[in-house]
Amino acid sequence: MDAPPEGNVDTESCNEVDEEKSGSDCQSMPAYMSSVLRRQYLQEMVKALPAPIQNRIVFLKNLQLEHLKIEAEFFEEVYKLEQKYQLKYQPLFDKRKEIVEGTVDPPTEKPNWKEPEHPTDNEADIEPFLESLKTFKSIPQDAKGIPGFWLTVFRNTAILSEMVQPHDEPVMRKLSDISIKYVDGHSYTLEFHFDKNEYFTNSVLTKQYVLKSTVDPDDPFAFEGPEIYKCTGCNINWEKKMNLTVKTIRKKQKHKERGAVRTIVKQVPTDSFFNFFNPPEVPTDKEEIDDESQQILATDFEIGHFLRARIIPKAVLYFTGDIVDDEDDEDEEEYDENEEDEYDEDDVPPAKGQNKGPGGNKKQSPNDCPNQ
Repeated sequence: MDAPPEGNVDTESCNEVDEEKSGSDCQSMPAYMSSVLRRQYLQEMVKALPAPIQNRIVFLKNLQLEHLKIEAEFFEEVYKLEQKYQLKYQPLFDKRKEIVEGTVDPPTEKPNWKEPEHPTDNEADIEPFLESLKTFKSIPQDAKGIPGFWLTVFRNTAILSEMVQPHDEPVMRKLSDISIKYVDGHSYTLEFHFDKNEYFTNSVLTKQYVLKSTVDPDDPFAFEGPEIYKCTGCNINWEKKMNLTVKTIRKKQKHKERGAVRTIVKQVPTDSFFNFFNPPEVPTDKEEIDDESQQILATDFEIGHFLRARIIPKAVLYFTGDIVDDEDDEDEEEYDENEEDEYDEDDVPPAKGQNKGPGGNKKQSPNDCPNQ
């Protein structure tokens, strides 16, 4: 069956969608429709086809279903490989932990890699950061390990930095390691190891993520590989008056009749990295979960995958800047301050700094190989 003729369509004009172009060729092309309209259009398109062709399409979709079942088996094998190779990675992570903590001081070594050439640094560009760099320059020569290693890694990564509030920093400096454990049942647990501190008595805080890699019979063609569908935090044993996830509010209240004034003290939730260990519960019926909790879980799942697939295996590269969140930089390069954007009053530009995804980068699929 021949495809319908495209006609003479100005491809640049297809990027503009407004009332004047509502009847143009662009609007009749599925690629330029909204996702809801596109789905409806394509379903109607298939219904309009001759019956023999519809039957061939049914056959192809049955083939696709068989492919998805094999793909689910593939991801099961991938998970088993991840478990197997985690055992090989672990000795390297153990050495890293010893060096970061300062229990082992490695011998002097030369780099086993070739340093890439960078353009000469412009002092004017880094001048705003000189004050911040004084903190690192003031670290004594005889300091043990790498002070503030994990806090620095978090601060060097957009979405993780957003999680850490200023009042979290003192205890985050006590974070000595983040490790991962794979367990049977298609799940993994992130372990955050802390040195002794004045905030809580736990030496390890945990966060477990449960994945599923099965084709949903009610919506089989939505399958895209393993996905996190549930996570469980842990109880933090806070020391008295040291809970960083709540703040104390004192409010004066005056009695209407007697005029007496009393002070009401209450605790309310506040932003903190440690809210990460108290995620919303996922109800059995997904429809029962509210939009806010759904958004929190979606971000939480992405952070969990990001920590497992990127931060844990490549922490030192985030520390040194060999890996940076460069997508925002690319966007800024493309933006010309002298150009005036034209948009309708109803257009709302996306807000910056929101929890879009790890590091501000594009969303990473749970299928991404964690060691690429």
